Amino acid sequence: MKKIVKNLNIKALFTSRSFRVGGYSVAAAAIVIAIAVVANILVGALPSSYTKYDTTSNQMYSVSAQTKKMVSALEKDVTVYWIVQSGTEDSTLEVLLDRYDSLSAKLTVIKKDPDVYPTFLSNYGVTDVYTNSLLVECGDRYRYIDNSDIFEMDMMAYYYYGSTDTDFDGENELTSAISFVTSDDLPTMYILTGHGETKLSDTFSSAVSADNIDTAELSLLTEDAVPEDADALLICAPESDISEDEAAKIREYLSSGGKLMLLTNLPEDGSLDVLCSVMADYGVTAEDGLVIEGNRNYYVQGYPIYILPEEISHDITDPLIDDGYYVVTPVAQGLKIADTLPDGVTVDELLSTTDSSFSKSDGYDLQTYDKEDGDVDGPFSVAVAVTDENTGAQAVWISTSGILDDTMNSLVSGGNEDFFLNAINWMCEREDSISIRAKTAEYEYLTVSSGQSSVYALVLIGVLPIACMACGLVIWIRRKRR
Repeated sequence: MKKIVKNLNIKALFTSRSFRVGGYSVAAAAIVIAIAVVANILVGALPSSYTKYDTTSNQMYSVSAQTKKMVSALEKDVTVYWIVQSGTEDSTLEVLLDRYDSLSAKLTVIKKDPDVYPTFLSNYGVTDVYTNSLLVECGDRYRYIDNSDIFEMDMMAYYYYGSTDTDFDGENELTSAISFVTSDDLPTMYILTGHGETKLSDTFSSAVSADNIDTAELSLLTEDAVPEDADALLICAPESDISEDEAAKIREYLSSGGKLMLLTNLPEDGSLDVLCSVMADYGVTAEDGLVIEGNRNYYVQGYPIYILPEEISHDITDPLIDDGYYVVTPVAQGLKIADTLPDGVTVDELLSTTDSSFSKSDGYDLQTYDKEDGDVDGPFSVAVAVTDENTGAQAVWISTSGILDDTMNSLVSGGNEDFFLNAINWMCEREDSISIRAKTAEYEYLTVSSGQSSVYALVLIGVLPIACMACGLVIWIRRKRR
C-alpha cells in the first residue's frame, strides 16, 4: 500500500503544474544557450572588419580608401607571411592583417613561426629575424617589412622625456609592399636641380618612396635632354630662372608626351619669366603679388595668406573632397587661365580662392591685409592641371612650395601630402594610387577656418554661459515664488 502511494506521489510530481513550468524554463534556457553558442561560432568565423569597430580618433584599426581600392582590385595572388613566434602575436597587427585578408580572395595571410621554420627567411636573403615582421610575396617579387618599420619608436621622446613613443605604421608599409610586388614597372620621377630648388622634406620624400615612385636628380645644364625613362619631371620652387636652352629641352620633353609637376613661389629677386613661359604655352600665367583671401571661412589661424582653397572636382581632388580633407596653400601666387586655350589643350582648376580674394601688388613687402589701390581682384587658381590631347602631355602647376611644408601638412592632417601624391600618380596614370592614404598613429589636427573659429568662440564663451545663467535665474525665481 505504501509503495502504491509513493508511486502516485512521484507521478504527481512529474505531472504537476510547477514541474511543467520549470521544465519549460529549462528547455527555453537550453535553447537560448544553444543559439548563443552557434551565434558566437558564426560571428567568430566572420572577418574582423564586420565584428570589430574602430573607435580610435586616428582610425588606427581601419584601412584607408587607397588600401581598399588596391587590394580589392588585385588580379595576382599575393601572400603575406606573418613572421611571429607563437604566443607573441601583436593584437594591433593581427587586426590589420584580418582586415586585409577580408578585402580580397587574392590575398592570403600565413603565419610562419621562426622557431618552427628557422631557414624560411634565409631563402629571401634576410638574416636578422624579428617577431611580428612581414614578408609580402607575389610571383618572383617580394619585400620584407621589418618589425622596426611597422612599430616606429620615437627615440627623441626617450632622450627628452625618458620614455619612448611608438607609432604604428603597419598599413603604410604593407600597402606599399603589395603595390611593389604587384607592379611590373615602377615610375621614375626626375627632380630638376641647379637653380636653388626647394628639396623635398623627409616626410614627403618618404611618402614618394612609399608610393613606389623612384626619384633621381637631373641637371639640364649637363644633360642633352630629359631622360627617356622619365615618367615625370618635378621642378620644385627654383630661386632663379632656367635658361632658354633648358626651357627648350622641357618643351621637347612635353611635346613627346612628358609629364611636368611644377611648384613656384613669388620670386624675391629677379623673375621666373622663362620657366613660366613654358606654362604660358598652355594658357596659364602667374599674377605678380601674393594672394590674400578675404573670406574668413577660407583661411586659417587668422592669417589671410594661409589659404584653405576651394577644392574643385577632379581625379586628383575627389578623394580629398569625399573624405573631407583640407589642403592649405600658404603664401601663394594667383594663377590665371586664358579665355582662349590652344587647340587640344584643357586646363582644369584644382584649387581656387573665392571671389573675395585679391592679389597684393606689394608681394612680400605687404604692410596690410586690406585691399589697396593697384591690387588685383580674384578669384585665382592656386593649382591647375593641364592636358594636351595632341601630344599626351600633362602638367600640374601649384603656385606655392609651402604646400610641401611639414607644419602645413600636419595642420590639415596629411591633406597636402595626399594632394601632392595624387597629382604625381595622375600624371603617371596610376589610377589605383589616387586616393587617401593611411596615416601613421599620431595626433590629427581639427582644421577650422578663421570664420568657424570665431563662431565657436562666440558660442562657447558668450552664448552658452549666458544661457546657463539665464536658466539658473529662471529656476531661482520660480523657487522663490513657491
